[in-house]
Amino acid sequence: MTPQDASLKAEEICRLAPVVPVLVVHDVAHARPLAEALVAGGLPALEVTLRTPVALEVIAEMAQVPGGVVGAGTLLTPDDVTAAKAAGARFGVSPGATDRLLDACEAADLPILPGATSASESMRLLDRGYSVQKFFPAEAAGGAAFLKSLASPLPQIRFCPTGGIGLGNANDYLSLPNVLCVGGSWVAPSDMVQSGDWAGITALARAASALPR
Repeated sequence: MTPQDASLKAEEICRLAPVVPVLVVHDVAHARPLAEALVAGGLPALEVTLRTPVALEVIAEMAQVPGGVVGAGTLLTPDDVTAAKAAGARFGVSPGATDRLLDACEAADLPILPGATSASESMRLLDRGYSVQKFFPAEAAGGAAFLKSLASPLPQIRFCPTGGIGLGNANDYLSLPNVLCVGGSWVAPSDMVQSGDWAGITALARAASALPR
């Protein structure tokens, strides 16, 4: 997969809904009902972070949920890419980008949202062919004001900002011309996941899916 094709696919996934849930799942038993709840609320693109021992099993379970498009977050190494793809991930997300990681994603035909936090990083990714990028950590790296300042000099790049974004500030990002969607964990709070409040999570997802962009 070329970087250009990867970005086209990434943009397609980002346009599925205004919010991509960022999920840290500790119990495989929660995987399927959580994915079903989020998809029912209108959030089909799901990022499962590789931050727990069961993350790959969670991806495999969620990949079977009708209507869902499950990706793997926190990809750091080529081994992560191989394992995520084997588990059923249809896209990848990384907090940054290295040549080894991008090479692995291209070889595995896994679309990726590579992370950038500066104009130089974004330009390097664009030079390689990646026009759709993750902006992380969004709030700590300058927030919506920073992304707005990149829109004029780098109009070719579209972003999925993630990090410190919630219902209260999501519109600040989604209103920008260079933002396709935002990533956020607020739609699947850990206490609601642990208690199995799937109806409550669907309600949160429905509110997020109705955000204007």
